Amino acid sequence: MQWGAGSGKTYTGAQLVRDRIDRGIWRTVNIAGPTWVDTMRTMVQGSEQAPGLMGVWPRHQRPEIRMSKDDPYLLTHNRAKIQLFAAQKAERFRGPAGDGAWFDEVDAWKPEAIPLDEAFALAEQRIRSGPDPRILCTTTPKRKRLVAQLVKRPDCVVTRATMYDNRSNLAPSYVRAMEARYSGTRLGRQELEGEILPDVEGAIVTIDMIESQRSVAPPDCARVVVGVDPFGGGGDACGINASARTADGLAAVLADRTCRLGPDGWSRRTIETALEFNADCIVWEANYGGDMVPTVLNHAMEKLGVRVRTKRVWASKAKHLRFEPIGAMYERGEVIHVGSFPELEDEITQFTPDVYEGSGSPNRADAMVFALTELFPQTPLVSWNDALSMSEASA
Repeated sequence: MQWGAGSGKTYTGAQLVRDRIDRGIWRTVNIAGPTWVDTMRTMVQGSEQAPGLMGVWPRHQRPEIRMSKDDPYLLTHNRAKIQLFAAQKAERFRGPAGDGAWFDEVDAWKPEAIPLDEAFALAEQRIRSGPDPRILCTTTPKRKRLVAQLVKRPDCVVTRATMYDNRSNLAPSYVRAMEARYSGTRLGRQELEGEILPDVEGAIVTIDMIESQRSVAPPDCARVVVGVDPFGGGGDACGINASARTADGLAAVLADRTCRLGPDGWSRRTIETALEFNADCIVWEANYGGDMVPTVLNHAMEKLGVRVRTKRVWASKAKHLRFEPIGAMYERGEVIHVGSFPELEDEITQFTPDVYEGSGSPNRADAMVFALTELFPQTPLVSWNDALSMSEASA
């Protein structure tokens, strides 16, 4: 199932498991979230607004939680067994078989030691018992992740729901906040409407490039810089990015702390990010904000009782031209993403040699470009388009 955020996928998944257990179709069920916390907090416990397995049965029929180190499970009123897993520890999928399964947020799974598709294959192999073994996957789909592969299978049935389908069960303030953040954007189509986004035609960086260099373990960093892109130029967010030069000379994107806060808020977050990653410099764009930026940064440092070096940069080129040398680093496999940054990655993958294809201002990507340019100083003599014209002229 491809479901957007707030669309009711947790409640739907829990109700399907309950229905099949109550009807005796499933006697042993495997469930798994991205981490153990996700499995217990979201799938098992749930909340008043999004009930999990403990909330979909009447109180007198609620499952019993049997927590053992090697075999945690829920025991239902009719003695069915719901076995609990975390995709992070995918090797545990080699355990007991099941009649059915519910796997939540599969596109957010980050298994240790093995690739995502292998982890899912391990989990799928165990669902082979009973009269009608099936797997329910509930997730907000991500580009080029697992769901994009699953939907192509002939045995996969796809249902979709959006946040708007579940609007009557959501707080109006939540809907307004999500609309303000995502409405009219490509990422909104993914996060709110559950759509698998295609790559932007002609993009300098693709999601495949990012995935091929993604890492979970933090690298040995030789130097860390925080880049800041203040409000301005049509943007409504302050881009804050922590990036590093690793000990072996690669670039590493460590954090995206972009926020929609006033000067006191974003300046404090910038300083806190620099302290968290032991950054030796904060690089900020001077085009918008003028002397306001160092003033509010210095004020935040005074309040926190710390001092971090700051450096002003001027963004003299168009955004897509500033991105070109960084995009070339991605193409050469020289940029690692330490973790997942969906909103930043959506901006990165909308730069083409001619223009930024996204809506609004790419504040997150701009902040990253400022940080990486400081870490890897490079000034191309000509743009890609100029180089192409020169190449064609000499041919």
